[in-house]
Amino acid sequence: MRLKNKGFTLIEIMIVVTIIAILAAIAIPNILKARMTANESAAKAYLRTLQSAAETYAFANSGTYPGNITALRDYMPSANQYCAGNGVDGPPVQGYIYKCIYGNYTYTARPSSPGVTGNITFTATAGGAFSPL
Repeated sequence: MRLKNKGFTLIEIMIVVTIIAILAAIAIPNILKARMTANESAAKAYLRTLQSAAETYAFANSGTYPGNITALRDYMPSANQYCAGNGVDGPPVQGYIYKCIYGNYTYTARPSSPGVTGNITFTATAGGAFSPL
């Protein structure tokens, strides 16, 4: 009596692995680009939120902008997640590093790894100006 071998041949397995490799080569760059775009959108949104908090503070305090993170935190509780001390780089958040300068404020978001986590540096300044650099 002869037993039937069950399973795949080496050629069949190599064909499947090759197809998977081709699909990965197509999909991975698109996934990385989508992630970079998401990081840039998040950085823009976070800066606009910081800017809105600073402008709201100024409106409530006779045109005086927040002078430190504590004053800003009253209007945006998560501000310390993005901003460290005055003019000091904060921790990376979703691929971007934030720097907050208080007083007549300037908030900056730059990619932690340019070309990988993002391509655009954003800046928000006192008076409502917002621009990508």
